[in-house]
Amino acid sequence: MAKGYWVSVYPAISDPEGLTAYNKLARPAVQAGGGRVLSRGGCRVVAHEAGITQRVVLVEFDSFEQAVGAYESEAYQKALAALPDGFERDFRIVEGID
Repeated sequence: MAKGYWVSVYPAISDPEGLTAYNKLARPAVQAGGGRVLSRGGCRVVAHEAGITQRVVLVEFDSFEQAVGAYESEAYQKALAALPDGFERDFRIVEGID
């Protein structure tokens, strides 16, 4: 079974401290959904082409279905509701290759 991944890129964060409430809810929701954070925020980034060097988060799940289920979970939806205004995020759920 192919793994599933959450890929989040944050082109603009006007209030980094405002993400605190989201992070407090998101981390346990991701873990409860079986996710493992592989990369988050302050890691080094080298951007090419149209890439950006801002915050990048990569989360791995045992399957694509598990990744979708974790996103749709009640716990993660509460985390999303806590996201502050004034930031952009490009979020995708992608299926890995066996």
